[in-house]
Amino acid sequence: MYEYKVVQVREGLIGGKMSADKLEKVLNEWAAKGWQLKSITAVEVKGRIGPGSTEGVLVTFERPTR
Repeated sequence: MYEYKVVQVREGLIGGKMSADKLEKVLNEWAAKGWQLKSITAVEVKGRIGPGSTEGVLVTFERPTR
């Protein structure tokens, strides 16, 4: 049996693309807790205020249940 964790990593469109350093930090943080990367899915999240949107990814991790 496995359990899953989904983490949303967002980055504003102003200023360019998502930082590889930011994503790497998230991956390493969860790996240190015993989670293994399962998938990364690109998403666009509409802003709460105004017409802007946010570019980001959903990072899915899995690990065996204990």
